[in-house]
Amino acid sequence: MCFSAQASFAAGVVISSIGVATLNKVSKPSHKLFASIPLLFGIQQIAEGFLWVTIPGKASLDIQQFCAYIFIIIALVVWPTMIPMSTWMMEENPKKKKIIKFFLGLGVVLSVYYSSCLALIGVQPEISCYHIVYKGEFPLSLALPAFFVYIIVTITPLFVSSIRRMKFMGAIMFFSVAVSAMFFKLYLTSVWCFFAAVLSVIVYHIVAEYEKEYAADELHGIRMA
Repeated sequence: MCFSAQASFAAGVVISSIGVATLNKVSKPSHKLFASIPLLFGIQQIAEGFLWVTIPGKASLDIQQFCAYIFIIIALVVWPTMIPMSTWMMEENPKKKKIIKFFLGLGVVLSVYYSSCLALIGVQPEISCYHIVYKGEFPLSLALPAFFVYIIVTITPLFVSSIRRMKFMGAIMFFSVAVSAMFFKLYLTSVWCFFAAVLSVIVYHIVAEYEKEYAADELHGIRMA
């Protein structure tokens, strides 16, 4: 998150709390991965809070690298696979499930690509203009295609899904990425995750509503029996 360590830590605690509350709402195993999204957002923000504290000095390079890799691995490796996979696991419509599976495959390929880049090239966090920028000399020729694939695999499954409010979540994500790309291009990874953290509340409501409907169906089934 941009701005300061205090903002990152405060957001991390609040978002992590939402994440715990969301997970406590889940009864179906197929919903757990999706419900864990806010908790990972919270972990990202806490990790970036530690970066704000440790980057100015050289005595905490190990902590810097550890926190930087936590943040960047979740951002670049986990999300491209986790978002389509969690949507696929929740989807019950066979046709839509098959379409989402295609995007899941793309997401896995992208996660492998970013994993390779991080393993071979690495990343270095720096503070610049009240933001944290993650510098890594990834192949320039693949940077733009990888970015577009990232957007496609993390947002499109939400629009394909038949689950209520998923399309709204997809629209908010698209708006967040667009704003980040237009106004904070150099800091997109950090700033987009700040915007994306707002989605934690939406995830909570999606899970709560879906679980309420699931409980009602279960009760109806028991009464019918």
